[in-house]
Amino acid sequence: MHLNSRTARLGVAVAATASLLALAACGSDDQSASSTDKIGVSLITKDSTNPFFVAMQKGAKEEAAKNNVDLTVASGKADGDEQGQVQAIENAIAQGQKGILITPNGPGVNSAIKKARDAGLYVIALDTPPDPADTVDITFATDNFEAGKLIGQWTNKQLAGKPATIALLDLFNDKVVSVDYNRDQGFLTGMGIDVKDKKKNGDEEKSGQYAGGSYSIVCNEPTQGAEDGGRSAMENCLTKNSNINVVYTINEPAAIGAYNALKAAGKTSGVLIVSVDGGCAGVKSVKDGVIGATSQQYPLKMASLGVESIAKIARGGEKPKTSDGLDFFNTGVALVTDKGVDGVTSIDTTKGSSLCWG
Repeated sequence: MHLNSRTARLGVAVAATASLLALAACGSDDQSASSTDKIGVSLITKDSTNPFFVAMQKGAKEEAAKNNVDLTVASGKADGDEQGQVQAIENAIAQGQKGILITPNGPGVNSAIKKARDAGLYVIALDTPPDPADTVDITFATDNFEAGKLIGQWTNKQLAGKPATIALLDLFNDKVVSVDYNRDQGFLTGMGIDVKDKKKNGDEEKSGQYAGGSYSIVCNEPTQGAEDGGRSAMENCLTKNSNINVVYTINEPAAIGAYNALKAAGKTSGVLIVSVDGGCAGVKSVKDGVIGATSQQYPLKMASLGVESIAKIARGGEKPKTSDGLDFFNTGVALVTDKGVDGVTSIDTTKGSSLCWG
């Protein structure tokens, strides 16, 4: 399929906003940096190994070179390492940098972000809006609820009324992160399952009716967003019910781990695995039939817009604004699948490969 009209409109909106940022006039503030001054900015990702964050670092470095930005790249030791991110924030403050881009590992970094803002740094969250959203100046992110909803709608249509025996492979079970509950709750909403509190995983009824038929939820297991975590989570779910036929995963590394566990158990036939990310490896997994569908997001765009924005602000330019109706700037999402269904707009893996990262 061609790029859908909704995704195209999002792309136009992003491009238009980027152009507005680029054209923002410099103010007369005497403390503003000149165009020849280096601007210190830190990019602090959740970890430095996940292809999503590697792509984000790549996008930030490319934009930094264009905007005369001295970029410092840091990360937690692993997804969930809040203290490692706190230390990186402290370093940015001590170095007198102008801004921070961060994918927050959890609420434990909020106080350090406040300290940075109090010190005059402009802080932009990428990918993961903090809770509350106004902890940072603005967030550039995928609409993660929409990303989850798209794969839920696709799954509902693919099942065609068959009973759904569902495994939910989430990010954490020991902390609350918006990207975690938004994707999970978006998926269930897309399936037509009442989620009750949209900011809480696991409070929905464990059995009942989805939009197409009956469902049962076997498990909510944490994966840490990693392949080995996905495998162990899937193994735990299979001990509870070996007849799982729907597997929601927080991201594609977790999806691959889940697939490997299913394969080892001889249970891949008839199982729908869905995910979120849209990295090149993930799109290939969709093409190969390992993942049925994934919601593609755009980390290079998040990072490049973030670097550009801080550079403009430091030189007296205008601050970016949130997207209409949202408390963050939406960088777009598209469903990638080679098994399109009526009523759910998607792109195929050929188009997804042209837009992927990693």
